[in-house]
Amino acid sequence: MAFRHALQLAACGLAGGSAAVLFSAVAVGKPRAGGDAEPRVVEPSAWAGVARPGPGVWDPNWDRREPLSLVNLRKRNLDSGDDDVASRVDHCKAKATRHIFLIRHSQYHVDASRDKDRTLTPLGREQAELTGLRLASLGLKFNKIVHSSMTRAVETTNIISKHLPGVSMVSTDLLREGAPIEPDPPVSHWKPEAVYYEDGARIEAAFRNYIHRADAKQQEDSYEIFICHANVIRYIVCRALQFPPEGWLRLSLNNGSITHLVVRPDGRVALRALGDTGFMPPDKISRS
Repeated sequence: MAFRHALQLAACGLAGGSAAVLFSAVAVGKPRAGGDAEPRVVEPSAWAGVARPGPGVWDPNWDRREPLSLVNLRKRNLDSGDDDVASRVDHCKAKATRHIFLIRHSQYHVDASRDKDRTLTPLGREQAELTGLRLASLGLKFNKIVHSSMTRAVETTNIISKHLPGVSMVSTDLLREGAPIEPDPPVSHWKPEAVYYEDGARIEAAFRNYIHRADAKQQEDSYEIFICHANVIRYIVCRALQFPPEGWLRLSLNNGSITHLVVRPDGRVALRALGDTGFMPPDKISRS
């Protein structure tokens, strides 16, 4: 039911900032007579709202929080004119920067068939301790921890949170692992289209809900931690930077790694770190 609800959120655009769906399904062209495949045709997903802009074009309203888009110009006061519009636009402007830390769960027992049995390995528990120590050493005032409801993410969160006392924790099904979109180039052993259709809508809903510029009422910069999974993080990074999301599988993340995104008040996004595990000894690093 949670997954179905997430699917509805994405389809209706009700999750968070309601960002435009920029990704698309990739269709493989039929081979030509000479044996070469035709150019790959990129078509919007069935539940995608709009097409993405051309390559290299930054969409300033990617999170649907551009101030002018939040003002209903039809309610313009004819007496006050442009001054009233400018005042309302200014009222909708974000003032703070959001620092988003995306943490991949630690190593876990991959051979278990049920999620509840996919617990962290001894190495995984060590990795979580090291990640918690690293986050604590940054000296930042973290606002909250949002984590996937899957067992490996929950256990990673419990260990990390010991190093960040007083930081609230929230569990969500939106951040559960899944197949966000068919990767390009394709891989033969990957998922059927139906899996992308369902998982993709949920993970897109997670992106819309959690990745956006700060609310206009937020006065101070925020530091938020999201503990989840490699596919989810890789997809979010591509979407946030407005890179082709089909390329998510080209990225690689270690267990317990830290990815740091920054969302400025004007909506600009910067990637400060991707899959950082430089704080771990080499013998503690894994990617399972």
